[in-house]
Amino acid sequence: MTALAGRHVVYCGVCSLPPEYCEYGGTVKKCQQWLEKNQPTMYSRIWSPEVLEAEMASLSVEAQERAMKDAKKKAAKAEAAEQKQADKRANSVVTIKRIERNKRKYVTSVSGLEAFGLELKKVAKDFGKKFATGSSVTKVPSGGEEIVVQGDVSGEIEEFILEKYKEVPEDNIELVEDKKKKKGEGNSTSVLKEIVEARLNQAGVNDNVW
Repeated sequence: MTALAGRHVVYCGVCSLPPEYCEYGGTVKKCQQWLEKNQPTMYSRIWSPEVLEAEMASLSVEAQERAMKDAKKKAAKAEAAEQKQADKRANSVVTIKRIERNKRKYVTSVSGLEAFGLELKKVAKDFGKKFATGSSVTKVPSGGEEIVVQGDVSGEIEEFILEKYKEVPEDNIELVEDKKKKKGEGNSTSVLKEIVEARLNQAGVNDNVW
């Protein structure tokens, strides 16, 4: 019995659909650009002017008008979706936070990368390899996710992101330091206030100076 040869199926690098179905998604223009660059033969078979003209010629006049109208609607919808995504990215921020866990022990958290189309698990793996340390994706109380890297590597992570992930603009990255409060630090102001009030009372000053 002759074994059947496996069929190689190409999937679009933009929408993940077979290229023949890209027109039904909302990123047709980007899909066409990707296909032309990565699969030029397939692009010519699907999107070349000659193929499109032949397909249009086989339709009735009424069907051609409907096809052109549908194409315009899809193009407008795709442009609107791309603009919305661009606006979202422009207003998104990648936060790199240096967090003190114990004395002289730190971790670095990174949040907001998903807004730029990056897969957190893959990026966490890249961080782990780059800095030779533990790196994992964890959930945050707000319901989202962040990457937590063992060690104080906040500055190095910023440089790595700008070098490897060009989709993240430098202006959209912020560095934050989250220090662990020392015991009794939160009560220092109230204690100072009580001392000052006691001394004012001893001096005969009754006005409330606070």
